[in-house]
Amino acid sequence: MKRMLAIAAVLATVGLTPSKDNLTVRDAAAAPAAKPLRIAFSDWPGWTAFEVGIQKGWFKEAGVDVQFDWFEYAPSMDAFAAGKVDAVMMTMGDALVTGAPGARSVAILVTDYSNGNDMIVAKKGVDSIKALKGKSVGLETGLVEHLMLTKALEKNGMKESDVKLVNVPTNQTGQSLASGSVDAIGAWQPNAGQALKAVAGSKAIFTSADMPGLIYDLVCVTPQSLKTRRADWVKVIKVWNRIVTYVKDPAHQAEAVKMMAARAGVPADEYAKFMPGTRFLTPEEALKRFEMKDNLDTLLGSGKVADAFNVANKVYKDAQPVKTYIDGSLSKEALAKEMVAK
Repeated sequence: MKRMLAIAAVLATVGLTPSKDNLTVRDAAAAPAAKPLRIAFSDWPGWTAFEVGIQKGWFKEAGVDVQFDWFEYAPSMDAFAAGKVDAVMMTMGDALVTGAPGARSVAILVTDYSNGNDMIVAKKGVDSIKALKGKSVGLETGLVEHLMLTKALEKNGMKESDVKLVNVPTNQTGQSLASGSVDAIGAWQPNAGQALKAVAGSKAIFTSADMPGLIYDLVCVTPQSLKTRRADWVKVIKVWNRIVTYVKDPAHQAEAVKMMAARAGVPADEYAKFMPGTRFLTPEEALKRFEMKDNLDTLLGSGKVADAFNVANKVYKDAQPVKTYIDGSLSKEALAKEMVAK
């Protein structure tokens, strides 16, 4: 959910700066080793791609100790909110949902935007968004597919009240459509694809490719971890830059997809079909998304759209300060170091 020509000027940060190391040489030698950075991730191509770096040992090579914990999407955010992990991979809108009650995060890395993998899939006979009027849609209310459905309805001159929402966990949406308990679902790959395969005559009537930039996928870190482990997070971003270059290279993509598919538990040939619907961003393109502009080409603009949706739908009460949820300075630093190294 645009090829960019240059690296953007540094984003104004949220006021978090690297902590100063005041340890003496003796104290440093005696200090215990830092605990691994714990990162929660789930099944989305832009996130399973981290499996490439894990399997190839690139994090260890970069000198950063990282533990990746695998979850379903909503439970990954629950783990972050409970303080069980240092970071979680989630969308811009869902970072606001998680942060509003108090589990604040800072997006330090944009992996991609959804370019078709998020879908509204309808049963046979429901051929358009307008044909959803009076029908039921199963999705996780208050999260990213709910936002996309709302925008799809708006784009077609409709309101949310024109459909009946049924709260269904994303990993169960396919079963709900197959059982006939709903007329359509909102889901992302591989769940959307599984529904299309399982329900004869079903079709995608709206996807994130119809509104690029609505759904950005991020690595979001706790403010405390960012403050105390900034240098390590820069290393994580540098490894990601290596991963995304590898994944986007036609010479390596088949190998990368095989590793990603294994992590997701999906056949590699099936997972390969999801790749075009995920718009992986080069490091330079990703950095541009941190610019302070109010449009869907940026996290700020996309975040403001999501924030307005969340408040309007009473996901949370008060509008969130979207700027404080994003910090592009680490991505800028990681890229600058790579350019110097070259």
